[in-house]
Amino acid sequence: MNRSLIRIIFTFALLLPLQVLVFRNFVVFGTGFSFIYLLCLLMLPVEMSVITGMIVALFTGLAVDLFYHTLGIHAAASVFLMFLRYHWLRMNGPRSGYEVNHLPLLSNYGLSWFIGYALPLIFVHSLVVFFVEAGNVALFWQSTFRALITTIISLIFIVISQYFLYPREQ
Repeated sequence: MNRSLIRIIFTFALLLPLQVLVFRNFVVFGTGFSFIYLLCLLMLPVEMSVITGMIVALFTGLAVDLFYHTLGIHAAASVFLMFLRYHWLRMNGPRSGYEVNHLPLLSNYGLSWFIGYALPLIFVHSLVVFFVEAGNVALFWQSTFRALITTIISLIFIVISQYFLYPREQ
């Protein structure tokens, strides 16, 4: 079994239960949430096709929706994130290119690259979640503010979790 595949399975097995059991109840001032499960999607291999990534995102989002009682909101946002991720990775590749079998993690490409990679994707995911939840644009500023706070909180937890789970690449 490939070492990257073992890392991905381990991350899914750890972060999805953490998301639905612990981070579901972690809300900052009723505004910001932590979507740590996004690390599972962000760390999928660069070589993975967009369709395969979208299918993985669909099932991941549905698993979260099942416990959040959100009727497909996280699934839709996750599928959209994986659609954008493919194009975002192509536009923002490192100068030397992506290494074969290297996951797009902080330990492989550095903090500044990872923040530039993850921040816009997490923000778009959060925007989709909160705008679909709102149902219209009447709550535009409130939804945008919630998405911004959620993005910051999620990114902080995702970066911290990588320091604990994957301290450095051997």
